[in-house]
Amino acid sequence: MKFEKFKRFLRTRGAKSLAVLLVVLLIGAAVYVNYRLFYEPVDSMGFGDNNMTGGDDSAQVGGDAQGEENYFTATALNRQQSRDEAIDVLKLVSEDESASEEAKAEAAALIAKIAMDIQNEANIESLVKAKGFEECVAVISEDAVSVVVSAENLQAADAAQILTIVYETTGISPDKVSIINR
Repeated sequence: MKFEKFKRFLRTRGAKSLAVLLVVLLIGAAVYVNYRLFYEPVDSMGFGDNNMTGGDDSAQVGGDAQGEENYFTATALNRQQSRDEAIDVLKLVSEDESASEEAKAEAAALIAKIAMDIQNEANIESLVKAKGFEECVAVISEDAVSVVVSAENLQAADAAQILTIVYETTGISPDKVSIINR
């Protein structure tokens, strides 16, 4: 008896809304976990104070490194903002009652792809950092990947390791991977 009610519920329009809601919640959770694991809070980046102490020259010595850190942080933030905007648009499509089922399904598929890209980028960044690079930002777009690493000299062996990480994580062939040292 109860099982029949459950079957009827799944056939109704409410089940579709529930599915969209679950996808949105999964993406939200993926974004939150990605942010908490891989991005520093604003107060630890030196905003809000001048990071200068008495006669200490450490701020001058680390100035170049701070610029590099800001580049990687800004790039990751821009990437996240772009993804958030895309997800917002896709949510509107998937929640629009006048949209066709095909458009809603396509929007849900794109949201799932974005979530997978976010996860793959985070995995690439973690694994590249584990190989000894201080900073790394990976950006997956279409069927290509760009990886920016903080390195004075990027050796062929390092590039090969990064290409292997990207291929094993995404399945994207090395000829579609761009590695940039900064």
